[in-house]
Amino acid sequence: MKVCIIGDGLVSLILAKVLAIKALSVDICCSNKLKKYSQTRTIGITKSNINYLNRNVLNIEKILWEIKKIKIYTENFKKGEILNFSNLNEQTFSIIKNEYLYDALRKNLVRNKFVKFNKTKNFKKIDKKNYNLIINCDLNNIITKKFFSKKIKKNYFSFAYTTIINHKRIIKNNIASQIFTNKGPIAFLPISNMQTSVVYSLKVENQKFDNDIKSLILKFNPKYQITKIGAISKFELNSSNLRNYYKDNILAFGDLLHKVHPLAGQGFNMSLRDIICLSRLIDERLDLGLALDATICHDFEKEIKDKNLIFSTGIDFIYEFFNFESKTNNELIGKSLSILGKNKIFNSFFKKLADNGLRI
Repeated sequence: MKVCIIGDGLVSLILAKVLAIKALSVDICCSNKLKKYSQTRTIGITKSNINYLNRNVLNIEKILWEIKKIKIYTENFKKGEILNFSNLNEQTFSIIKNEYLYDALRKNLVRNKFVKFNKTKNFKKIDKKNYNLIINCDLNNIITKKFFSKKIKKNYFSFAYTTIINHKRIIKNNIASQIFTNKGPIAFLPISNMQTSVVYSLKVENQKFDNDIKSLILKFNPKYQITKIGAISKFELNSSNLRNYYKDNILAFGDLLHKVHPLAGQGFNMSLRDIICLSRLIDERLDLGLALDATICHDFEKEIKDKNLIFSTGIDFIYEFFNFESKTNNELIGKSLSILGKNKIFNSFFKKLADNGLRI
C-alpha cells in the first residue's frame, strides 16, 4: 500500500517515519527548496509525547533539554508565582530546537527504504488514484485552497517574537517561566545550562516593539545574568480550526487542521496526538487485512475533530482569561489562581491535561 505526504515539515517527517515502520511505501512530496527553520525557533514537547517519539519514531534524548518545573506569573500579581507545575524526579516536558529535530528526522528518513522524497512545484500532478491515502500537511498549495479553505479563524492582532539568550552558566537550568505581562505573555524556556529560548507574544499596537523587544526581555528576565540576546525573529499570531478534515482519500493534517496560540506550547503536541490516533486507526485496519482508503479519513475526523476543537478553545480561553486581568490591571485573578494552584487535585489535573490533552 502506498501513501503520499504533502509537505516536509516536522509533522510530515514524523508521520512518514511512523508509516514506514508499518512497511507502508511513503512518498514525501515537497517543494524544490530544502526547508529551513529559524535558529531561534524551539518547541516544547510533553513527557508522554517524548516517550512516544523515543519508542516509536526516533530516540531524541541527546538533542532535547528536560524541564523539571514550570512557574507561572502575572505582572499584576506582586507576591510571586501564581501556579507551579513540577516533578523533581522526571521531566515535566522538554525543549528542543526545531532545526535539530528536523535534521535528525531527515537524516534518518533519507536512509529508509520505504520513504522517497519527491521534489515538485506542481501539486496538481499528484493523482489520488495512485495512492491509498494522501495526507496534506502543507498550508499553501492548490489542494489546500481547493478543499481545505473553510476554517474557524481568530486573529490575535499580535506577533510572537522569538530569540535565544546567552547567560552565565546555571548548573540546573531546568525551570521554565511564563509571565503574563500587560503587553502579552512571555516565556523563558531553557535549552542548555548557558542558553534559554524566549518567546514573547505582543499585541500589535504599533511597530515600536520591534525596537524595544530586547529591553522588554531584560525587564521581565526572571533570573538570568544575560550576556547576549541573539537575533530576533517574529511571526504573526492567529488560531484556526478546519471545518472539514478530508476530501475523498485526501486527509488534512498538522497546522492545516489546527493552529493555537503558543502561550501553552501545545500546537505541536496536538499534532503528535493526531499522529498517535491515526497510527492506531491504521494498525486496526492492517490487523484486519483491510486496505487503507477514504473511510480511515472519516474515522479519524469522527474521533479527533471535536477533541481538537475543545482543546483549542480551552487554550484561547486561557489567553483571554489572562488578557482580561492585564486590561483591568487587577491582581484578583492572580490571588485566586495562587490559592487554587496549591490544591493537589487541581494541580494534578492540569498537569495531566497539558501532558495528554483530552485523552487523559
